[in-house]
Amino acid sequence: MAKKFVSNKDETVRMFKSDFMESLSRVHPSVPLIIFVPVILYMLYLSVFDFKIGVLSIVGLVVFGLFIWTITEYLLHRFVFHWELKSELGARIHFIFHGVHHDYPSDSRRLVMPPSVSIPLATLFYFLFSFLIGNIFVLPFFAGFLTGYLFYDITHYAVHHFNMHSKFWLAIKNHHIKHHYQDPDKGYGVSSPIWDYIFRTHYISKEEQKA
Repeated sequence: MAKKFVSNKDETVRMFKSDFMESLSRVHPSVPLIIFVPVILYMLYLSVFDFKIGVLSIVGLVVFGLFIWTITEYLLHRFVFHWELKSELGARIHFIFHGVHHDYPSDSRRLVMPPSVSIPLATLFYFLFSFLIGNIFVLPFFAGFLTGYLFYDITHYAVHHFNMHSKFWLAIKNHHIKHHYQDPDKGYGVSSPIWDYIFRTHYISKEEQKA
């Protein structure tokens, strides 16, 4: 995707003529937490008190769900958000899905997924994972998966609006900032750069370039 940086201010552009559709495209960054934290807690409650899953099994499934989120995040960002058909309609769809964020990367109301996207997507993933691992074990697994998603959304907002001081958060921020301002065809991992290194879409350091 070519660089289309327009503004680094907390501003945006209108995407829809309909006020209703426009309202669905913008969301306060706290909304994903309000929606999904109760879902995560309820799934863990069912896992412990209704289905009596062992503590070690729950911990293992939650960690596994977190891990699966990291690869899901990478694949969605690389192959869905950055997929652009070579047509006017394709460009329009890409702009609505992700292009607007690259044009206005500091727009605080378009940094987390709106419920109009996150809820259908979460529902789809839930039924897919339920089919693959069963109706019981999917509960702690999906609690971990949703926790990974929330970490991604919060991290994405923080990267664009918070000052980072620790080495860990600075590394996360620098990785994503390069995706916006250096090369948008690399650095697809937002909350974790691990898959960028595995799939060789990471940014080459000066030491690596010399080597």
